[in-house]
Amino acid sequence: LRQDELDNRGSLLDGKVATIDSINNHKYAPEIYKMVGSKEKSVPILFDKKTNTIVNNESAEIIRMFATGFQEFHRKGSPNLYPEEMAEEIDSLNAWIYPMINNGAYKAGFNKKQEVYEKAFDTYFEAFDRLEGILSSRRFLTGDNPTEADVRLFPTVVRHDPVYYSRFKLNKAMVLDYPCLNRWLQDMWNIDGVKEGTNIDHCVRGYFGRTGNNLIPMPSNGRWY
Repeated sequence: LRQDELDNRGSLLDGKVATIDSINNHKYAPEIYKMVGSKEKSVPILFDKKTNTIVNNESAEIIRMFATGFQEFHRKGSPNLYPEEMAEEIDSLNAWIYPMINNGAYKAGFNKKQEVYEKAFDTYFEAFDRLEGILSSRRFLTGDNPTEADVRLFPTVVRHDPVYYSRFKLNKAMVLDYPCLNRWLQDMWNIDGVKEGTNIDHCVRGYFGRTGNNLIPMPSNGRWY
């Protein structure tokens, strides 16, 4: 990568890290935000081709939109991520998984205060224990099929062993140490399209490539999963 690509790699629209911008042919996400007068840099971006503007950039909201507003475009046989009869249970799971795990990882990893890190650390693994209990009797969080709650949990869990365990000092245990949670992760990983859409190498390079010595950890047996 050239230096400009290294400086902006988190938002590089190269078809590997993020979807290519096939509408305006921008190379970096900040260029899309600049179109609408924003200084943000993050992905995902839900972009409206007809109005040529950003609709949303909050992943949880985008998942809900795709699950409930675009059903006619879903692939045949794809799971219903937000069935009406499970809405309350899914919302209840999201309500503690996000602050304790999704956001909890960042509270531990990016905090400079020891006491805040320790509290986030304890809360994070309390939530892992809670997941292990739920998944001891269920294949997925709400039953036999994945829902929005599973999709929202997946990014943090799939990053835990290769990144968060060491980079964020969340080193009490690996996902491998939780039999039920690890089985759940493998089930999620093997759903059609999940493996292909999960760029673990990019995650590892993004987190460790910005450390002091820029050394990138190596996966065992040449692969992370």
